[in-house]
Amino acid sequence: MSDTSIKLAHFSDLHLAGRHDSRGFERLDKLLTAIINSGCNHIVITGDLFNSTDPSDWAAIKEVLQSKRLYSWDKVTVIPGNHDLINLEEEMRIYNSLNPDSNGRKKRFRRKMDEFCDMFSELITGEDETAGFPFIKVLNYGEISISFVVVNTAYPWANIDNPLGARGYVKRGEIEALFAPTVKKALRDSFVIGVFHHAFRIYETDALIDQAFDWTMELKNREELLGAMLHLNASIVLHGHFHRFQTYMIGGMKVINGGSFNYNPRRYSEIAFGRDGRYTQRFVDI
Repeated sequence: MSDTSIKLAHFSDLHLAGRHDSRGFERLDKLLTAIINSGCNHIVITGDLFNSTDPSDWAAIKEVLQSKRLYSWDKVTVIPGNHDLINLEEEMRIYNSLNPDSNGRKKRFRRKMDEFCDMFSELITGEDETAGFPFIKVLNYGEISISFVVVNTAYPWANIDNPLGARGYVKRGEIEALFAPTVKKALRDSFVIGVFHHAFRIYETDALIDQAFDWTMELKNREELLGAMLHLNASIVLHGHFHRFQTYMIGGMKVINGGSFNYNPRRYSEIAFGRDGRYTQRFVDI
């Protein structure tokens, strides 16, 4: 690879206990400081910021990014995970869990998604305006162009289909939006990276206990999302959700699991891009 000029940092699944989680925020400060000192140009955080759906908690993350002078469209990309959007305690209350009408839980989910997008709108659109998913972000660094195709994979709790709120699904309309000709045109001559929360792969073994766990965590329509990523010529996919720092190949793309900050707050994934179009990836321990 030629002289490296661009570096990307990626981590996931912070699972902070709330805005008063002083230990967690101290660890986050140390990680962000190390990333800044390493010379990374952009940071991607792939969801599950907290174990709550409280917007005042999200605001604490925003304040940390602002204090580090990171809170800008060209420096950070943040997406929600299922824990950020689904209040399991509320959904599993008997009058909600036994209600056959799913409209209420869908409305609660949409409200949380809207609140999340409002909170971090500047990181999605670059402006303080209405934001939503999916979206693309094209970052130009002289001779190197890097683009993110960002998709929401969390979907509402359901007592049979999504009893733990941890299964993933991308709405059909969002998949179709990725096939719009204008999207591929916008990504032309750019290194394309897919970004979402849920994993393409969990355990995938013959053990029944692993298969049961896979079902509760799976991305239900992963083949459709994979098809969209391949259509857009994505070379890399970044995700979280399954708390392992790992890489694997699928459909010719390198998939990088950002692991869990909650399990190891001293590790992140670093991708270094060279001017010749090649890249390297490693997990960094601070």
